[in-house]
Amino acid sequence: MTTLLFIAAAYLLGSLSFAVIVSRAMHLPDPRQYGSGNPGATNMLRSGRKTAAVLTLLGDASKGWIAVVLARALAPQFGLDDGIVLLCALAVFIGHLFPVFFGFKGGKGVATALGVLVGLNPWLGLACLLTWLLMAGVFRISSLAAVTTAVLAPVYAGLLMGWGRTAIAVLVIALLLVYRHKRNLINLVNGKEGRIGVRS
Repeated sequence: MTTLLFIAAAYLLGSLSFAVIVSRAMHLPDPRQYGSGNPGATNMLRSGRKTAAVLTLLGDASKGWIAVVLARALAPQFGLDDGIVLLCALAVFIGHLFPVFFGFKGGKGVATALGVLVGLNPWLGLACLLTWLLMAGVFRISSLAAVTTAVLAPVYAGLLMGWGRTAIAVLVIALLLVYRHKRNLINLVNGKEGRIGVRS
C-alpha cells in the first residue's frame, strides 16, 4: 500500500502541467491551441513571452526532480528500497505525459525527464543537458535535440551507474519520450519541423 501511495503521489505531481498553469496565470492563450499544440516550454516560446517559457521549463523540470529526491529521502522511513525511487521517476514522467488534471493530454516530457535524470544522478542530467544544448544550438530544432538526447540517455546511465535497474528505467523514459515525438519525426523527414524561437 505504501508503495502505491508513493507512486500515486509522484503521478499526481507529474500531472501538474505548468504550461497550462502558467498560461492561465499570465492570461495567455492555451498552449494546446497554437503552434505545435504541445503544452511545453518550446511551444510556450511561440507565445512571444520568454518568461512564460522559462517558468514552464523550471516547473516541469522541478517536479521531476522533486519526485525523485523526495522518494529517495522518504523511502527508508517507510521501509522501502531504492526501487521505489525508480518507480516514482517513471510515475512522475508518465503523469506529465498523461495528466489526470488535464484530460490525460500532456506534454512530451523533455523538461520533466531532465529533472528526473538530475534527481537520479546530477552527472547524468548534466550529460543529457549538454547533449540537448549542443544539438539545439547547431540545428535549432527542439525535437531533434530531444530525440537525440533520449537515445543517448540510457547509454549515459549505463556508463555512469551500471547496466542495472536505473539504466532500464532511463531506457523506458527514453522510449516513451521518442514515442511522444513520433509526429515530430515525421515532420523532420518531410522537412516541416518548426525551429526554436519561431512563432507559429
